[in-house]
Amino acid sequence: MKCPVDNETLMMTDRNGVEIDYCPKCRGVWLDRGELDKIIDRTKPDPVPSVDHSAEPHDRSRSHDNQDHHQTTHRKKRGSFLADLFDF
Repeated sequence: MKCPVDNETLMMTDRNGVEIDYCPKCRGVWLDRGELDKIIDRTKPDPVPSVDHSAEPHDRSRSHDNQDHHQTTHRKKRGSFLADLFDF
């Protein structure tokens, strides 16, 4: 198949079970029927269980702003599924 933009021959790759056609020259990406739906389904976040905080004691000696300021954490950002999918 040829790229509709620059008439280059499209390459095919399989990323996480999704076949992607891409142009090595212009880096355009083309998906067949149903492939976009697969990508959308895989990018949905997992449901997070709710936590009941009513049983936890509340420390009234510190304000929430003060707690947030002192309890900052630095986490390494995990790459997204889409970043991995289109990295070629």
